[in-house]
Amino acid sequence: MEMLLSTKGITICLFFFVLSLAAAIEIPLSVAQLPIITEQSHTQVAYPFDEDFTIKCEARGNPQPTFNWTKDGKPFDLLSDPRIVASNNSGTFVIQNRGIITSFQGKYRCFASNVLGTAMSEEIELIVPSVPKFPKEKIEPLDVEHGDSVILHCNPPKGIPPLHIYWMNIDLQHIPQDERVSMSLKGDLYFANVEENDSRSDYCCFAAFPRLRTIVQKMPMTLKVSRFKHANDSGSPNAAVTKANFIKERKPKLLIPPESAGSSSSVTVIKGGVLLLECIAEGLPTPHLSWVKVTGNLPKDEPETENFGKILKIDQVTAADEGTYQCTASNPMGRAKHEFHVHVEEPPRWIKEPEGGVYSVGTNLVLLCEAIGNPEPTIQWKLNGMPIDSRTFRGRISAREISLTNLQLHDSAVYQCEASNKHGTILASANVNVLNIAPLILTSDGENYATVVGYSAFLHCEIFASPAADIRWTKDDSIEPLSALRYELNKNGTLEIKETKKEDSGSYACWAANSVGKRAITANLDIRDATKLVVTPKNPRVLKSHSILLKCQSEYDSHLKHSFKLSWRKDGDELPFNSTEYGRVILDRDTLFISSVTLEDQGVYTCVASTSLDSVTATSQLVVLDVPDPPEDLQLSENQNRSVRLSWKAGASHNSPVNESIIEFEENRWEPGRWQELTRAPGNDTTALLSLAPYMNYQFRVTSVNAVGRSQPSKPSLRYATPPAAPDKNPENIRVEASEPNEMVMKWEPLKPAERNGPGLEYKVSWRQRGVEADWNEEMVKKHSLTLRNTPTFVPYEIKVQAVNNLGSGPEPNVTIGYSGEDVPDAAPSGVSVDVVNSTLVKVFWFGIPRDRVRGHLRGYKVSWWKTKSMLDGKRHHPEKHFLTFVGDRNYGMIPGLEPFSEFRLTVLAYNAKGDGPESSPVVFETPEGVPEQPRFLRILNFDKDSVTLSWGLPKRANGHLTGYILQYQIINETHEIGPLNDISVANRSTLSWRLSGLSSSTKYKFYVKACTVKGCGKPVTEEGLTMAQGSKGIGKISEAVKPTQKFHPIEALEPGTEYTVRLVTKNWVDNNSIFEDVIETRGRAYAGIYDGISTQGWFIGLMCAIALLTLLLLTVCFVRRNKGGKYSVKEKEDLHPDPEAQSIKDEIFGEYSDSDEKPLKGSLQSINGDIKATESADSLVDYGEGEHGMFNEDGSFIGAYSGSKEKGSVESTGSSTATFPLHA
Repeated sequence: MEMLLSTKGITICLFFFVLSLAAAIEIPLSVAQLPIITEQSHTQVAYPFDEDFTIKCEARGNPQPTFNWTKDGKPFDLLSDPRIVASNNSGTFVIQNRGIITSFQGKYRCFASNVLGTAMSEEIELIVPSVPKFPKEKIEPLDVEHGDSVILHCNPPKGIPPLHIYWMNIDLQHIPQDERVSMSLKGDLYFANVEENDSRSDYCCFAAFPRLRTIVQKMPMTLKVSRFKHANDSGSPNAAVTKANFIKERKPKLLIPPESAGSSSSVTVIKGGVLLLECIAEGLPTPHLSWVKVTGNLPKDEPETENFGKILKIDQVTAADEGTYQCTASNPMGRAKHEFHVHVEEPPRWIKEPEGGVYSVGTNLVLLCEAIGNPEPTIQWKLNGMPIDSRTFRGRISAREISLTNLQLHDSAVYQCEASNKHGTILASANVNVLNIAPLILTSDGENYATVVGYSAFLHCEIFASPAADIRWTKDDSIEPLSALRYELNKNGTLEIKETKKEDSGSYACWAANSVGKRAITANLDIRDATKLVVTPKNPRVLKSHSILLKCQSEYDSHLKHSFKLSWRKDGDELPFNSTEYGRVILDRDTLFISSVTLEDQGVYTCVASTSLDSVTATSQLVVLDVPDPPEDLQLSENQNRSVRLSWKAGASHNSPVNESIIEFEENRWEPGRWQELTRAPGNDTTALLSLAPYMNYQFRVTSVNAVGRSQPSKPSLRYATPPAAPDKNPENIRVEASEPNEMVMKWEPLKPAERNGPGLEYKVSWRQRGVEADWNEEMVKKHSLTLRNTPTFVPYEIKVQAVNNLGSGPEPNVTIGYSGEDVPDAAPSGVSVDVVNSTLVKVFWFGIPRDRVRGHLRGYKVSWWKTKSMLDGKRHHPEKHFLTFVGDRNYGMIPGLEPFSEFRLTVLAYNAKGDGPESSPVVFETPEGVPEQPRFLRILNFDKDSVTLSWGLPKRANGHLTGYILQYQIINETHEIGPLNDISVANRSTLSWRLSGLSSSTKYKFYVKACTVKGCGKPVTEEGLTMAQGSKGIGKISEAVKPTQKFHPIEALEPGTEYTVRLVTKNWVDNNSIFEDVIETRGRAYAGIYDGISTQGWFIGLMCAIALLTLLLLTVCFVRRNKGGKYSVKEKEDLHPDPEAQSIKDEIFGEYSDSDEKPLKGSLQSINGDIKATESADSLVDYGEGEHGMFNEDGSFIGAYSGSKEKGSVESTGSSTATFPLHA
């Protein structure tokens, strides 16, 4: 330690100059020191309603000071009266309010003394007021004459100010005051001249002392005013009063100040106080008072007057208010004046007070004491409360200064400086403590400090020493003092480490030494991680009525978790951690949720995170977006016949700039109440020049639009009417419509109301036949159509329509070509021929009719055909007509969907808008054979473990002579793998069943049967089945499908006394496992007799009939529904055998199709796996005519037609008892 204190080099030292040390450091109580007054009373009033009165005097010092008092400059013994209660170790005493305490009134001073010196308090004045009372006296009535001046004296008793005086009657009603009657500052009531109505017997003066809570009343006074009347005057009373007034009239005379004061007087006022100058005058008529400042600076503001101009009042008096003021009382009879010479004085106040402090031995002392006041104050020095005798004082003393050199310990004393003038006394004390002690470190040893990274750390080392001590700090085991720029030593010994880092953690030592001794303490510093904070989302923009969730994410040092706190503020004001506004704003620690955001929610939201060591904030500015406020203050200017300028004030945009303004109008002449858009103004434009139509009575409104939406419309503008004018335009969309051949109906779009431009709107219609030299025919109409009769059929006309109103005609109209009424064509197409493409498709050719025979606009041609007989059986058919429409002027078309191997007849006709023309002569053609349709059904009858019997039906349409059947089968299972396809040709077309052998047992197969003609084979019918297992006996039987909701199913036609195996499997098999399987045995014939009688019972017969009827109904439903087989990816292995006659037809056009039977057209064949393939044709959709049904799918091919229905029913076969249900494709 000694080595550290004596180390020389770079050190951090702090030297205190003597004076600064004295002023800056408070002496520890453990060090001997002079007394110092710490608390004292000031002027105090002993109110009679208080129980006691406390006179305070507290002081500190070492040794503990003792106290004594003086009263009015003489020693005062606290034990002299038992009503005084003194305090131990204190100068404070209490006077109990018992008995007469007026003897305690006076000026007290407290002295606190110890062996080093004596401290003295300022004077403490104790005022013991008496209870104010008016003396009991008999006041004689005052009898005066009309016009005399009168003074009613109040003479209030003395008391503690403030004093308030009131003049009232016995009913406590205030006596009215004015220029004639007024109260002086002393409380007397002055009458400049009396009147008869001043007579009363209850003039009462009330004196109120608020601090004493007392109001006293003087005895009532009586004032009698009599009329003046001359002895020889017998005139009327009014005449007497007039004469009295004439006699009493006089010039003003000042009552305050009285005449005895002369024409001028002096007034002294304290600076900062209130100046009150008073003039009250008597006279008749009533004098008027005015004030003027004669000399000195004029006041900045007009002086304030009170009491009807009789008092001049100046608050907060300054030196500038000094001077001569004059009051003037005047009436028609003359005037009176008085001057006030105002002098501004002030009590003493300090310019320089003496400052004590701590001084070391051998230093010098200089105490200064300066005060000013008016009059100039006198300065008196005291030492330990006693006046200084300059003869015995070893130092130098003057009015303003005391000095001592080479101070020693015995020079410690309390020096008092007292400044006085007639307005008061002020006291200043200076404790001079001369000490010579080793450093005292007042900060505790081993203090622990902590701060966060980046903040400043303050390690305290409060030291008291005299002489001043040398202070330095070291870190850990180093003996070198801290000298980096980040380290700063404050005057009080505190070490400040700026912008702390983690490595600043450790142990520090503070060293203090002076010439008397040395001391040291240690301190520990911990550096914590700084708290980090972020609010998300940052500065969100939220639509009004939407919700926002602000999240305050924080990181803080784990050592600070117990002191960590989060709070939220909005625009600087803290938000409470609870639900507000009925749950609309919810704070939950680190989240702030606002639902249904309003414009008032906009602002800066601050998340405040605080620990015991730091506090950080993160902000997020919430911007609320809303539609703009409606525009305001719509004004019209620049009025013209066809335009006006509209201006407006934009409403608040609510944080989304206005993109455009929509200007709407409403006019009450044609469509009252209907607002229509007129134009739009871009961006923030607030004015627009509006183009208007004539003959309209407008009003306008504006809607602002921003990114959020539209504002509410503004309030409408004033009405603006435009004058009428001739039409600016003519009707449009002129057209001719006709329902009769010799008629022409001309129509057009009428002008809108805004286009009429004036009253009396009509249409001037002009027409003439085109190509014929003739004058225009004209007619005026008010409607928007005109019908001409007896016109030639389908003749072109030139037509004009012009708008006309009372002010003139519209522009020259354009000529429109229209045709008169049409008639049906009167000729049939010729040269009709048919080119057979295949068994279902033909191409028809014809020659069109001449244009003049169309008698209208040609719409197209219709081709009609019907079947006459079948080429297979030669049977004649009832003609069922079909037709296709071919739009436009053309001479061929394609006819699809014909039945193969049949005879047809065909006709062609032309049609226009009026209707169909005559048909051509029928043309006969035949279609060749085609491929058959699908066989009606395929059933599995009997099957065994290695064979099966198939049965099938004839095709619905053979489409030619059958040549036989193709039978195919292949193995299938639950996977996508399938076996090879096996073909069997059945050449005999009469064969409708076949037994297949050589099959595998317990194997699932799929069977196909298709019929064939010379043109090829048609679409196959399919069925699936499972062969029996090895070792099975008997014949199997398969029932119809069982619904999933059934709970039982009867099995009939069993042999009595026979054992059966019953198996339940899924209809669409995906594996070979059964849902249920059991072995049952039927009863023998011996049991049959039990039930013989049942069959003869009526109820049984009815039940059987119901069951039969229900069974028949179920079978009918089953046959109607198409059977659907399992979906297997057999792909290209399925033999579809497409129609060999199908071929690509290019550049052929089909027309519209009509079928009286509404049969669908024949289309593509369905593959085994259920996919639909389009016919291999390159025809475009436009190659076909327009039909009565939707005959085309999305790729333009025809939808299949004339497809046969599939049948479903029970299938029986001879086979094993493991038979299962067939699966329909």
